[in-house]
Amino acid sequence: MEFNMNESCKKIVVVGAHPDDPETACGGTIALLSQAGHEVVAAYLTRGEAGIPGTSHDAAAATRTQEALRACELLGARAVFLGQIDGQCEVNPVRYDDIYQFLAQEQPDLIFTHWPIDTHRDHRACSTLVYDAWLRMGRCVPLLYFECMAGQQSHKFFPTDYVDITAVIERKHQACLVHESQRVAEWYADSHGKMEAFRGLECGCDYAEAFTRHAQSADVLLSLYL
Repeated sequence: MEFNMNESCKKIVVVGAHPDDPETACGGTIALLSQAGHEVVAAYLTRGEAGIPGTSHDAAAATRTQEALRACELLGARAVFLGQIDGQCEVNPVRYDDIYQFLAQEQPDLIFTHWPIDTHRDHRACSTLVYDAWLRMGRCVPLLYFECMAGQQSHKFFPTDYVDITAVIERKHQACLVHESQRVAEWYADSHGKMEAFRGLECGCDYAEAFTRHAQSADVLLSLYL
């Protein structure tokens, strides 16, 4: 994908389950969208309360919230926290309505979220909630799914769209490494790092991020955004 700098400013919402999900899965795309002049909202279903072993939920949430805010600052995104609890994400009528109200208020032109076939239950919950909200909104904007740790978490993911992130790969990595509580430096190269290189090979560049666009979405050429 290429960004057309002459396009009017659009709003893009990226919904992830935890702090670091939007950054690791599509941080390069976020950086390119922001760089092209679009408004990007990184929405976190939780604050990562269960993500630091031996730490209370409140303390972990405080740490991971600050990490997410710093990552968004580096990527040029606005962070929003949606009020669920890490490891206890719920899918019920109240939570469906919460996400619908959030997206209806934001009025995005493009939505990204987790691929639904994923070993992490919070990722699956996040995907289901966003999908339901998108249906209630009349499927009026494109919905694209991102992958997380392909083969370990996301499964049966077959991309329809690619973004060349070579130009912003260092900025993406900086934003991911901000999540020091998750010891990102220890595992990133063997998971998302390999994904970036492999997706780059698939689309003919050094590094890329891949997405699957919902077949019932309005047609979208990401080149009109990037």
